[in-house]
Amino acid sequence: MLNFFRSDTLLISILQGCAVVAGAIVVLILVFLITEALPVLGQVGLLPFFTDPSWHPAESLYNFTPMLWGTLFVTAGAMVVATPLGILSAVFCQYYAPSSIAGLYRRLIELLAGMPSVVYGFWGLVELVPLIGRFQPPGASLLAGIAILTLMILPTIALTADASFAKVAPEYLKGAAALGLSRWATVRGVVFPAAKSGLFTGLILGTGRAIGETMAVLMVCGNVVQIPKSLFEPMRTLTANIALEMAYAMGNHRSALFVSGLLLMAIILVLVAIAEMISKEGIYE
Repeated sequence: MLNFFRSDTLLISILQGCAVVAGAIVVLILVFLITEALPVLGQVGLLPFFTDPSWHPAESLYNFTPMLWGTLFVTAGAMVVATPLGILSAVFCQYYAPSSIAGLYRRLIELLAGMPSVVYGFWGLVELVPLIGRFQPPGASLLAGIAILTLMILPTIALTADASFAKVAPEYLKGAAALGLSRWATVRGVVFPAAKSGLFTGLILGTGRAIGETMAVLMVCGNVVQIPKSLFEPMRTLTANIALEMAYAMGNHRSALFVSGLLLMAIILVLVAIAEMISKEGIYE
């Protein structure tokens, strides 16, 4: 018994140490971003990043509003498409599909989740962009970015939804069956409400991945700094802008890229906080 308590204490200490290290890394990243962004913020302030006529750092113009809108548009479009596909495919896997098909489905979705983003981007560049270009040139566009991001975040949403459905108490399902509810009525009226915290958490995690994606959208969206007025116009996201310009940026230009990184970090932190609140609400229901 004494050895058991000693090993348990050791495990708790290791876990606490890992938590401290993880938290320290996040804080250090945040401090690094703020430190690198301070030079340009001290000289030009924050407002010009949203009010300058355009993004031309060589001419001291730092407006990244078009890239912010591009990031939001491509993320929102991907979420609108991937959310129903992911949740409904998880419903099929959990409540309709035979066990052999459900197991194969999970393996395929896990394989998609593990593929590097550059693979999605390369496929989109050589197949999807030319396909879109046949109907509406140039092909590299907001639509291509939405399609690629949909494929990338679909596994996150689907696997999270599947795990949430699996945790629904069997008593709920037995009670619904005793009342004579159909399978879909049970899913809609019992399973969805019971699993809503997990579903919302999956959506937020998918949104976080879509916002932070770099290589895939860089390869298929055209990288034109403008607010896209249609699905077929090229655009650039904040992450793609950092990847494209950081190699040669100097002075305030480099510091401005860190400001955009700080903005992305703030968005992700807000999403994580929302996910945490939703998870806690699910625990106490």
